[in-house]
Amino acid sequence: MTSRESTDPYYDLFEDWDLIVSSFLSQYGLRIRTKDFETVSWDEFKALIAGLSPETALGRVVAIRSETDKNVIKHFSRDQHRIYDAWQERGAKEMNQKTFEREMADLEHMLAAMCGGG
Repeated sequence: MTSRESTDPYYDLFEDWDLIVSSFLSQYGLRIRTKDFETVSWDEFKALIAGLSPETALGRVVAIRSETDKNVIKHFSRDQHRIYDAWQERGAKEMNQKTFEREMADLEHMLAAMCGGG
């Protein structure tokens, strides 16, 4: 695992970026796309994500994706089932090495630009 890879198996930094932005604003009052946020280190960024409440947009989606109780899943709404099923399907697909390397390079470029290094 690289130092910039998510260790949480229930969110994706690329696919869930809008949820991350929304969650940082609602919980911390932080706007990610500002000059002030450029000073946030990768370790601090990871800590902020890890500290997001289940009441944030990302927290609610992660709760749905990570549910294991079959009775709870059976009673999901249509939208909850869509979120849960899409995540399960995504996890079933293997990411090949070339795709992984490309996505990690894209992530590093995005974070470097966000933190003023790109």
